[in-house]
Amino acid sequence: MGDFEFEGRVEKLIPAEVRMISGCADSQTSADVGHVGEFQLPDPAGRAGGACTSALLKVLYAEERAPTEDLSWVEVLTRMREILRGDYTQIPQLTSSRKLDVHSPFNIVPPGSYGTRRAVLIGINYVGQQGELSGCHNDAKNIKKYLMNVHGFLEDDIVCLFDDGYHRSPTKNNIIYALQNLAADSQPGDVAFVHYSGHGGFVPDDDGDEEDGYDETMIPVDFQSAGQIRDDDLFKYLVGPMQAGVTLTALMDCCHSGTILDLPYRFKADGEAENMGKDERYDTEKFEAMDVVFAGAAVACCLHDICSCLFCLLALFDE
Repeated sequence: MGDFEFEGRVEKLIPAEVRMISGCADSQTSADVGHVGEFQLPDPAGRAGGACTSALLKVLYAEERAPTEDLSWVEVLTRMREILRGDYTQIPQLTSSRKLDVHSPFNIVPPGSYGTRRAVLIGINYVGQQGELSGCHNDAKNIKKYLMNVHGFLEDDIVCLFDDGYHRSPTKNNIIYALQNLAADSQPGDVAFVHYSGHGGFVPDDDGDEEDGYDETMIPVDFQSAGQIRDDDLFKYLVGPMQAGVTLTALMDCCHSGTILDLPYRFKADGEAENMGKDERYDTEKFEAMDVVFAGAAVACCLHDICSCLFCLLALFDE
């Protein structure tokens, strides 16, 4: 398939402009987690927060101030890599629904943007579980301050899912519901942002489109009963339904996150790549056959969690 045909098919598959910064390649683990096995959460080794989030904020929000110079995408990722280089093997990556000029200015809110700015921030510490983390809530809260103070996001337009007993719980259903609503609410001219800080995993690929033979996953707080969220699910519920004219930026601070949004173009800040390139294994036919899911179907997920809570409350009264 020629580049022109490929670009046309991708624009139909992914109408929005979607960009994702990930902390590491699919085959790498993030700094505060180890290998995700069969499946038990790994030992976080005492890390307090995600290295990817911390590095990005050190570049873009040091001492809670925006940089005085305009940085390009490649400069942001390269500086992140320099920060990580001392203690970590992580290599930040940028994937995108369009072939970006990585030497153009980094932005979350494009110049001339006139629409609403919305965000979904997910921080999971897995409180009380094996492999408990300690810094994922702080990661998300720091990103929230950055979005509000630098990019003009309003608190009412930011949805936070934390397992802290106060915010909405980051269950599988609640995460999917929040992402679907973000896609449904976002209109042409709007800006969307997604941040995930928690465990990431992988499961055997069931359709042969993954270079490493595995689907990358998010690990919701209730993964033991509800299962993991595959990259195919994220495409189906978030990436595919997002409308043309929307700009979505995602920051995925978890293991095995390099292609977790299944985007067709990639730039790796490894010091060798100079430009963004096409993922030669990207299977447009797979995604053309996929039925993306719009927000109406998400109500069932939310109702499931509500009903579960009601049953628990009723059980308490019966005791």
